Parts: sequence; C-alpha cells; structure tokens
Amino acid sequence: MSSSSTPGLARFNAAEDGAARAALHEVCTSRAWGDAVLAHRPYADLAALLAAGEAATAALTAEDLAEAMAGHPPIGRPKPGDPTSAREQRGMAGASEELKAEMLELNLAYQEKFGHVFLICATGRTAAQMRDAVRDRIDNSAEHEREIVRGELGKINRIRLNRMVEAEGDAS
Repeated sequence: MSSSSTPGLARFNAAEDGAARAALHEVCTSRAWGDAVLAHRPYADLAALLAAGEAATAALTAEDLAEAMAGHPPIGRPKPGDPTSAREQRGMAGASEELKAEMLELNLAYQEKFGHVFLICATGRTAAQMRDAVRDRIDNSAEHEREIVRGELGKINRIRLNRMVEAEGDAS
C-alpha cells in the first residue's frame, strides 16, 4: 500500500521533521515516544503508524511515562482553549457540581499517592465512570498503576493518531 493511503498520512509522511515532530507532540508529549514514531517514517498505511505508536508506548520508561502524563490535564479540568482536551473530557461537562467536586478530591488524592495526574482514556466515558475508575485504581501499587497508565496512554495515543491522519490541516 502506498504512503498516500490517506491524505493525512501522506501529509505526515511528507512533512519536514520539525512539523512532524510537532504533530506527534500534540498526540503524546513524551519526546522518546515522538522520536520512536518519527524514526519509522514513511508509513505505508494507518495500521503501520498505529503499530509504531503502540510499540513506542510499550517501550516508554517510567521517566518517559511521566513526561507523557505531564501533557495531560486532570480529569474535570481540561486545558483552557484546547479543543482536544475539551473533546476528550466531554463526559465531565454535564456532571453535577457534587460529582465534579468529588472528582477534584479524588484527583488530588491520586496525584498525592502516585505523583502524577490520574490518566484514563476519557473518550466516551461518563463522569461517573471516570470517578469509579479513579476509586478503583487508587489502591493499586505504583507498579500495577504504571502499567494501567501505559495502557490508557496507548488508547489515547491511538485515538489521537487516528485524528491526526484524518485531519485536513496542513503539515499534520
């Protein structure tokens, strides 16, 4: 299959390294992840790009994961002016004030225990589902939680890579 299997993938494959790196940084803020995905261009098709993204996520060290998580705002507090953050956290938008306050409290407790934001692939989840997930995960060991975070990050990156190649924008 040719690299032009989708216009977005063709643009990504043809983009200068700086533009491609910037597009990947919007997907995942880990430099190691971006470097690993960038290193395998051009991609024959979306499946190859997604596989590279998954392999790069699997290879992240604890420090790389921390760098990736630093790019994610807490659940319930999307980055102002960031449509991606707002879209991904849409499930919190209609939550009651009580649920939002509970989520803030749980986020703080989680962050205090693990040293990073509670990361979950929020796309398609309700506020109650996200609250229940943080409740379920807060008692995990750091090692177990790190692997759950890696899985959630992989889901987020996959969604974002799909959006990146579907986008009609310029270099990404």
